[in-house]
Amino acid sequence: MRRLRLIATLCLPLGLGLAGCGLTRPPATVQAPFPAQWNAPLPHGGSLASLADWWRQLDDPLLVELIAAAEAASPNLASAAARVAEARSTRVQAGAALLPSLDGTVSASRGVSGSSFSGGGTGSSSSSSSSSAAAAAPLTTLQAGIQSKWEIDLFGRLRADRDSAQQKLDSATAKWHDARVAVAAETANAYFAERACRQQLRVSESDAKSRSETSRLTDLSAGAGFTAPADAALARASASDASGRLTQQRAQCAVQRKALVALSGIDEPTLAQKLAVSHTQRALMVMGSIESVPAAALSQRPDVYAAELAVASASADVGSAEAERYPKLTLSGSIGRMQIRTSGFRESLDTWTVGPVSLTVPLLDGGARKANTDAAKARYTEAVSLYRANVRQAVREVEEALVNLDATDARTTDADSAVKNYQASFDATQARYSSGLASLFELEDSRRTLFTAQTARVTLQRERAEAWVSLYRSMGGGWNRPESSASSSMTSSSTSTVATSP
Repeated sequence: MRRLRLIATLCLPLGLGLAGCGLTRPPATVQAPFPAQWNAPLPHGGSLASLADWWRQLDDPLLVELIAAAEAASPNLASAAARVAEARSTRVQAGAALLPSLDGTVSASRGVSGSSFSGGGTGSSSSSSSSSAAAAAPLTTLQAGIQSKWEIDLFGRLRADRDSAQQKLDSATAKWHDARVAVAAETANAYFAERACRQQLRVSESDAKSRSETSRLTDLSAGAGFTAPADAALARASASDASGRLTQQRAQCAVQRKALVALSGIDEPTLAQKLAVSHTQRALMVMGSIESVPAAALSQRPDVYAAELAVASASADVGSAEAERYPKLTLSGSIGRMQIRTSGFRESLDTWTVGPVSLTVPLLDGGARKANTDAAKARYTEAVSLYRANVRQAVREVEEALVNLDATDARTTDADSAVKNYQASFDATQARYSSGLASLFELEDSRRTLFTAQTARVTLQRERAEAWVSLYRSMGGGWNRPESSASSSMTSSSTSTVATSP
């Protein structure tokens, strides 16, 4: 151990002194077009709650449960977690390359060593054989040692590799969070679509029931001779048309529910039971309004942060590729013990070495190292371009979500008013038709207008829900950048999940 400490004492100052050199890398951070404020109008009438509690604003425990189940069942999330584990292993390997390596060796051998001499005189053969056996004694050799090898990071190649691996690990973690946000948004959209489908199904059931009753009464009146056969045929056609729409709507709802089953991993009977006890109106009507969204919050999107880290990683890769064009210095050393045993003789030898110090200088490679550097610089330029494009796309998504949210909010009052007044008009027309003061054509036209207004209101409610989910998705879903002060409490549990998921 004293010799090992001696080797370290001799090597460390040399290594640390030479490792102080380094090559200049491209900028690890670049400017991006983050807006100072949004140009789209912001909805008013509420307050901005924490994005981490976004779904709880709806006061719908079933939605929160479905999102948790979908995250547990998502193959994309499992793949993202595997990428995190892989990146973590690469980071450990890159960091280990900066340190000396130690390898232990143990060997043993046994053989015969010696010489035999046979005289040419009159001695007997038995005495000659015994002399040869005495001279050829068995020899046992035992060896044990520790060998060390250390590449001195003269021009920062190993440090660049370590930095690049760290950035890739952070990027993989951010992409895992982005996958979580995507799964949550997809599940929420599927849930709201299922709810909207059920609301439209009730509208279709009510319309089919109303038309069927009108057809029945018209047939009775036609049978008594009070209504023309043409009116009875029109009523029957209207009832058949409504029945066909109802069948189609039921099929659409069945398909939508199966999509939700596939996303959540919950079996269909259990999911149907959960949906039956949940309030349909609450899931679509109570959309939390927001008063403001800070434009700076765009930088917390996991995909934007991952693209930013990709720039830093590409910068480190350029430094590593550039350092490959310069000399490499490797320092070796070893300590060991050898023991020799033969014919009762035993001897132990202790050995230690510092060196050789090996300097490898690139001389001629046909331009391969320069080509690798140029390729790394091209990848860096690409990463910068992709990062800025990612930011522009993120700005667009937020702006679109805000516009759609504002538009659907403004249309809600009109849609409710239209349904209310068309319902009043239909009720009056139906009363007039029952009294013989209105024709069947007037009744069917009023009914068709009411059905269209009711369908439009359900569609608008779904559009508003989708715009609300889009805003959640475009703002990063509550994820915070690791360096932010608020991230420690919000990402600690998520980080531990990443570590254990694989």
